[in-house]
Amino acid sequence: MISNQILQNTIEGLKGITRIELCICDTEGKVLATTFPDAEEYEFSVLAFVESPADSQVIQGYQFFKVFDEHQLEYVLLARGSGDDAYMVGKVVVFQIQNLLVAYKERFDKDNFIKNLLLDNLLLVDIYNRAKKLHIDINVRRVVFVIETQTENDTVALETVKSMFSAKSKDFITAVDEKNIILVKELKSNEGYEDMDKVAKMILDMLNTEAMATVHVAYGTIVNEVKEVSRSYKEAKMALDVGKIFYSDKNIVAYNNLGIGRLIYQLPLSLCRMFIKEIFDGKSPDDLDEETLVTINKFFENNLNVSETSRQLYIHRNTLVYRLDKLQKSTGLDLRVFEDAITFKIALMVVKYMNYIETLDN
Repeated sequence: MISNQILQNTIEGLKGITRIELCICDTEGKVLATTFPDAEEYEFSVLAFVESPADSQVIQGYQFFKVFDEHQLEYVLLARGSGDDAYMVGKVVVFQIQNLLVAYKERFDKDNFIKNLLLDNLLLVDIYNRAKKLHIDINVRRVVFVIETQTENDTVALETVKSMFSAKSKDFITAVDEKNIILVKELKSNEGYEDMDKVAKMILDMLNTEAMATVHVAYGTIVNEVKEVSRSYKEAKMALDVGKIFYSDKNIVAYNNLGIGRLIYQLPLSLCRMFIKEIFDGKSPDDLDEETLVTINKFFENNLNVSETSRQLYIHRNTLVYRLDKLQKSTGLDLRVFEDAITFKIALMVVKYMNYIETLDN
């Protein structure tokens, strides 16, 4: 259904052109939009007109018109005046409203189609048939962005995203849950992942400044057919989750840059527990004190460079060596040895994943 504000804007614009007062009522006589006061006085006249067989009629100095949507009466239009000019303007307004109904219905149908497409609720034959009916190109490069907002049903953020991309009629903006805004973006033949990263940064910056919203943006891989859009959506959702677990300092995460986090995310929890038990003999990296964890993370950041790590931690080189020796005695892993360092790094990521899953379960 068209919003009352859209109806109001439409008749105000048409009044500005034609200088004829207009009013739109529903089939129960309630005024939805009007350019003149006291329109409520015509409620009974509207109800009587709804019951009459006529499609147009002059009543109390106004031209009354019925506005149909596929043979279903939707609105009653009033145009001030009983002459030919008022009749002609009324017919033009009826035509405009009927076109708006068609456009909004098509937009609603497209939104439903995109939602069902993302959620894999359509058979392959239905995808092609409905896409053709809605004039949606089948063989076009697309990518799905998932924009997660901090607050549920953030209408300001949703409207901001719509204002950024609504002019591009081949892009679709929708929502499938309370916290995520979905952008299905159509790409030009020369656009690639670098361009998608720029789009993600643009979304992030715009929402930070215009909507005052802190968001996370993730996107999937570029697909070539409409039937593959759901895959790009699932990838973007995975990227969002993996980013929360392993790359919490990043606000933009791309599925094709998830690295080892993607592998760990797909491991069963039982296998993760077995791995941690095997490496730490029943203990966990979570049992390590804060000082040791800071030392380990800084050591990894500096590519296992002892001198640079000790300098950044403002400690003597021997102090760092002592801490690494102490860690080796407790875990059996020497972080100065590449293989042990890789094992420990993976273990830290596995523990992060396990903690995230347990948080979801609780």
